[in-house]
Amino acid sequence: MSSNAPHGQSPLRTVQVLGGGNAGSSAHVRSLAEGLVARGVRVTVCAPVEADRAYDFTGVGAEHVHVPRSSDPASVAALRAACADADLVHAHGLHASFRAVLALSGRRTPLVVTWHDRARAEGARAHLLRLLERRVARTAAVVLGTTSDLVDRARGTGARDARLAAVTLPGRRRPLPVPGSVPAGGSPSHDDPDPRPPKLRAELGATGRPLLMAVGSLDRQRGYDVLLDAARAWRDLDPVPLVAVAGEGPLRPELQRRIEDEELPVRLIGRREDVPELLAAADLALLTSSWESRSVLAQEALYARVPLVATAVGGIPDLVGDGAELVPYGDAETLADTVVRLLADPERRELLRERGLRQAATWPTEDETVAQVLSVYDELTQPRPMV
Repeated sequence: MSSNAPHGQSPLRTVQVLGGGNAGSSAHVRSLAEGLVARGVRVTVCAPVEADRAYDFTGVGAEHVHVPRSSDPASVAALRAACADADLVHAHGLHASFRAVLALSGRRTPLVVTWHDRARAEGARAHLLRLLERRVARTAAVVLGTTSDLVDRARGTGARDARLAAVTLPGRRRPLPVPGSVPAGGSPSHDDPDPRPPKLRAELGATGRPLLMAVGSLDRQRGYDVLLDAARAWRDLDPVPLVAVAGEGPLRPELQRRIEDEELPVRLIGRREDVPELLAAADLALLTSSWESRSVLAQEALYARVPLVATAVGGIPDLVGDGAELVPYGDAETLADTVVRLLADPERRELLRERGLRQAATWPTEDETVAQVLSVYDELTQPRPMV
């Protein structure tokens, strides 16, 4: 690999292009930048200035160049200038990838794109997104998809080379618990009758009752309307479980109105910076989305040994394997029944904890993720011998 440039050769220079970026793709770019810099690669991250403030790309040794999310001529020109002496450009997400295609027009610089998620839209905008996907897929030297269906989508839109990306959950510093130990959120022991954080549970109003955690922006894709439908069934349990939803978004007024009008046992707790701690305090984690790629919530739940109930959509089945209970999207009755059954079955919850831990151990590490990406870079930048 070209992680360390041979004597007399300049190090590989890559440009990472990020749009607004969701939390998963932004954290991935930071992790990737850190790993590449550690291997002697020069890294420039082109992203809005607020992304650098949030993820500190410069703090891991990368150069940051402010490039707005817009695809207007000024933004494309700024990106083109930043890519002027790059050996390879790697763009993350559809819109960032399209800007990179425009910026590299007329140049022979190899372009790698990673699709972290599926672009969603309706009507005329959906048609436009399909055109962008086709242009990007056919221009890129390699398309990396974070799930197998994204890889299939890239191939279906004309990608010359589409592969499954090794993508880990960046920033996890805690070691995986040893089977038989009692991590936060796990089974009680004789010495510690309830290892879950009592202060956090009290703050949320879940003392003496089950706590169900959902995390994600309050928008249509997350399926929170279905979650509220299911919560109606949980009002009849004794004690009544509390559903806490961490996140903000455009649906907050609508969801809050339903919670109050229907007297649902649900609290919207806003955007939180302590999601791992919230999960550690929970009895179950809930993921009700209409589509997900490599869900951060699903990964955090399995790492924390918190039983997960998730919709069988997108990359979720491949990600969690048999380490979670899967339900159809939009089926409030099945979701409600599954939660009721799990709350009444401690042995099943413990089995899910053990299976989830085994499944999490199969996920790629940050080092493996960087190594895979670097091997792709080598393929595209190493001189080939004359035949």
